[in-house]
Amino acid sequence: MHSIWTRANAVFAFTLSVLAAMTFAAFLTTAFNDNIAPVVIKSSNAQVKNVPNYSANRAKNDLASLNFDIQVDVSPVFNWNVKQLFLYLVAEYSTPLNPLNQVVLWDKIILRGDSPVVDVSSANPKYYFWDDGNGLLGNDNVTLVLRWNVIPNAGYLPLVQASGSHTVRFPSNYITGKF
Repeated sequence: MHSIWTRANAVFAFTLSVLAAMTFAAFLTTAFNDNIAPVVIKSSNAQVKNVPNYSANRAKNDLASLNFDIQVDVSPVFNWNVKQLFLYLVAEYSTPLNPLNQVVLWDKIILRGDSPVVDVSSANPKYYFWDDGNGLLGNDNVTLVLRWNVIPNAGYLPLVQASGSHTVRFPSNYITGKF
């Protein structure tokens, strides 16, 4: 005869197998969604300042500032398998020193049940916009893109880039004083 512990183990193992199969089925129902939404990004008041880097070499680096607007409705991304979205604005540009630079300027977490419409006006970067050299001065090809990570209940974490971007042209003169 089987003991009570043997029967409990069998029931527990069967329950875990059924839950794993259901979780995989839940993942498959949303695995092929594209999770893309259109975004409108605008910027103004781009400025560059040359500030000292207090590292060992004491070189000066560029510090940029700008105001930006973001309008996006991410409601098409939300479905029953999405817990939250982690949105972030990235500035991408190239310099002679580095062919690809990516700097996160702003981020936001949208939980399920929160408003899926993001309407940010005249915002400043949440994080410093540093360049490890003088690559921002006169750079006319800094592209702002909005990306997000979809945090699901079950499945993988897709990284999605919104459809739409904005190109910023930085001035060719440094400013003095504060931003």
